[in-house]
Amino acid sequence: MPTEEELFTAVDALLEGEPQLPSPAERARLREAAGVTQARLAQVLKSTTQTVKNWENGRSEPRPPRLQAYQRLLEGWAAKYPLATVPETLPDSVEQPAAPRSLDEPAQPSMASAPVPDPVRAASPARPPASRRPAAQKTASKPAAAAAAVDERFANGPLAVLDGDGSAYCVGGLVLDCPAKTVPALVDWTLSEAQLGASRLHSSGKDADPLIVLTAAAAERLGLPRELEDRRGLRLPEDHKVVRQLVRAKWQLTRRGFGPWARIYRPAEGGRRQCVQLAVLPWGALDSRSWGATDQLEPADIAHVLGTYAARVITPRGSTAVSGLEAMTALRPPTRAVKDEATGNWVSGPVPGSLTAAVDPAPVEAPDEHPVAAALYPRGHRRTPAEVLDEEAYEWIRDPQLLTDAECERAFAVGIDVNTAFLAAANRLVVGLSGPVHVKAPAFDKKTPGSWLVDLSGIELDPRLPSPFTPHGVRPDGPAWYATPTVAYAQELIDAYRLPTRIRPLEAWIRTETGPYLDPWYKRISEAYKATMADLGVTSDLTEAGFLAAMEHHKASDPALAAVLSAIKSTVKGGIGKLRERPKSIKHKFGERWPALERPTWRPDIRAAVISAARINMHRKVLKTALATQQAPAPAGSLLLGQDALLPVALLSDCAVYLSDGPGPLDLLPHTADGKPAPGSFRLGVSPGMVKHEGTQELLWAVQMLDEGHNPARHIKGTDAALDGE
Repeated sequence: MPTEEELFTAVDALLEGEPQLPSPAERARLREAAGVTQARLAQVLKSTTQTVKNWENGRSEPRPPRLQAYQRLLEGWAAKYPLATVPETLPDSVEQPAAPRSLDEPAQPSMASAPVPDPVRAASPARPPASRRPAAQKTASKPAAAAAAVDERFANGPLAVLDGDGSAYCVGGLVLDCPAKTVPALVDWTLSEAQLGASRLHSSGKDADPLIVLTAAAAERLGLPRELEDRRGLRLPEDHKVVRQLVRAKWQLTRRGFGPWARIYRPAEGGRRQCVQLAVLPWGALDSRSWGATDQLEPADIAHVLGTYAARVITPRGSTAVSGLEAMTALRPPTRAVKDEATGNWVSGPVPGSLTAAVDPAPVEAPDEHPVAAALYPRGHRRTPAEVLDEEAYEWIRDPQLLTDAECERAFAVGIDVNTAFLAAANRLVVGLSGPVHVKAPAFDKKTPGSWLVDLSGIELDPRLPSPFTPHGVRPDGPAWYATPTVAYAQELIDAYRLPTRIRPLEAWIRTETGPYLDPWYKRISEAYKATMADLGVTSDLTEAGFLAAMEHHKASDPALAAVLSAIKSTVKGGIGKLRERPKSIKHKFGERWPALERPTWRPDIRAAVISAARINMHRKVLKTALATQQAPAPAGSLLLGQDALLPVALLSDCAVYLSDGPGPLDLLPHTADGKPAPGSFRLGVSPGMVKHEGTQELLWAVQMLDEGHNPARHIKGTDAALDGE
């Protein structure tokens, strides 16, 4: 048996071996006494603001090497700002603090609290151990109504990030103990004990399945490889031991198999779903183009980023594109329970305003490889504008020969970018809910969604403007297929400027059942976008100058929230793109169906309508800006603009580049006499559809880009906008 002296020596060595930190409350007091913000401290320690918050409320503890650096800083502050003397007993009117909970005390009857990550803390009598269930303290301070609104089935939030030591980091700083060492055991634990998931977004929808995010260490603990050998299919082979374990336990995988985003399920029992979503970080589950460096954060911070996204948009179910599409379905589910009057039984019925069944597109709306198009045109045939609907975003540059002398005397090229342009285009957009109906020589109706074959070549605009009817901005030269928003804008121009032409469609594919299907999706994601921007210090009540100043550094203020913002923007573009998902399998043969076609949300016509509306919105603002800046009005019956009109030199999707005397948007955007933005022109602000500063370069740079046939809008920030997800 060891002697008392030997044990004391061992304990002293242990105490000296690791830095000892003051209590979380004392950490916050010292930082505030020094006048340092949490964001500034996070910047110094190369961490995140949320991580510092967690250290100061006891949700987590720093790990080396930040642990030693943090201790050194706190010791320095403690010497400068000693704690004031307090009485040994508190007055009766002051509430005594609750005694710290033992590490062995269960957080709730069905879930034992796990040991803290740093066991040295338990050996220090000067500092009480941090609870593994800090969320309970936050709940106690919430109003009773808010606490009652929490769904007890999902008391621990929508997701958890599992680390290699069995710690499952949840939203709000909660850390659960996960004893599972195999994937089947992890799935069983998640469904039986973890209390993870999220309530449905629509009364007729489905609750969100729990998400478990696996770090590299957790994946190794569960027997998963560090990398997938199948780089094309991105899935484990069917004979891998983990897949075999799942089969033996009678769990199933979806058709995409066990990849970066794996769904593991059994058929529902008694109306209760049995499904768990896994996201494997070392396999690239979080694409850096959407999520930045989120997968490199500490597990608690990953949970914070994904949890914020889950609360504001939806629990991630795959890429942001997949999540965007799933959000559409979650907000407008296809079916609901209805009572059969004849039998009295409850049966499945359609939800009004939703996409309720998969329908084939019109041939002009289908991509080349779709069966309805492949039946008409052989592989390799290049369809003409009169054979295919080509509604895409702008990529246009002005002929440098059309630059005016006044423009060439300006000093800068300034880019402005429309906030979430596709999301703004979806607002109040009426789309088709049913399959296409073919009609000959129809009368155009702007309230009828569809595709129209019409000749718009008779509409002449100023040659310095792009055509609103083509993605490349070149004036059409004959009949072509257009979505309803494009034709409606053509009619708007004809009526407003008394242009000498008429809209006479030759034929059309129209939808008889219509509705604003995307409205709930727009509202949810726009609120998520604005709330995240507000958290980053960019609010709707800022002045134009204040908005531009806030945008200069908003992403640097909190990298975690910046990752959420990036994911939200990717959700918009990816979700719209998924409406026309192309075949992915290398085994697909031209003209054969592919799995995505069986979804009610495979709707290339809706994608075309959104992109058409976004492009038209851009052209309308370009035109209104030009009209607001020219001295003399355009002559009746034409859209020829004055030499002094402010016109772009390049457009790329939602970015416009102008030549300007000054380096910022306020140097060029038109305002009324009372200082307000000119009606209909570009407006600076945070809301979807308003614009922000994209970047500024010198005039000669922009002119050289134009001369070489490159688009200045792509590189106005100094990077490739497409690669940045813009």
